[in-house]
Amino acid sequence: MENVLVAGANGTTGKKIVNLLKSSQYFEPVAMVRKKEQQEQFEKENIKTVLGDLEKDLSHTVKDIDKVIFAAGSGGKKVVEVDQEGAKSLIDVSKNANIKKFVMLSSMGADNPEEASDLKEYLKAKHNADEYLKSQNLMHAIVRPGSLTNDSGTGKIELKSKLNKQGSITRDDVAQTLVRSLHDDAAINSTFEIIQGDTLIGKAMDGNS
Repeated sequence: MENVLVAGANGTTGKKIVNLLKSSQYFEPVAMVRKKEQQEQFEKENIKTVLGDLEKDLSHTVKDIDKVIFAAGSGGKKVVEVDQEGAKSLIDVSKNANIKKFVMLSSMGADNPEEASDLKEYLKAKHNADEYLKSQNLMHAIVRPGSLTNDSGTGKIELKSKLNKQGSITRDDVAQTLVRSLHDDAAINSTFEIIQGDTLIGKAMDGNS
């Protein structure tokens, strides 16, 4: 079993990721949360936790960790400090700790933030974090979903390095795609966009690796 640090474990998508990892036969989740009171809900479920603040030193968070999923977000409040610089510091400590793979939850539009009418600052921060990850010698996958919905997952997506169209996708399906990206033979050093589609997640990703 590989230990997977989930940054942003307390978020809506983060919780889904943690639950998927918990039921996986390959991975063991370690939920990274910012406050002590957020630890209880995970510990009740026998899920390991670590306290970590993306604006502070993170080197302790990657101890005994094999892989990382970055699903944290500031919710638009501190895009530079959290979505950009927080991601970069976690990338740095991951690299120093010889983490085997870093899976980044990004966003559609992060490849070209200047073209966005809204969310420009957020997309710019995501863009900078993505580019930083690509420039490091660290195995990675960068997943860029369309707009997120809270509907039930379908297990099916449309995936391309660039879709050239807008679309939405459920948080369930995003979480599944991120977990699938952790595997050594999936999404190796690749960046791709996903929206709802007709292809099973595993199959869509096989066509991409």
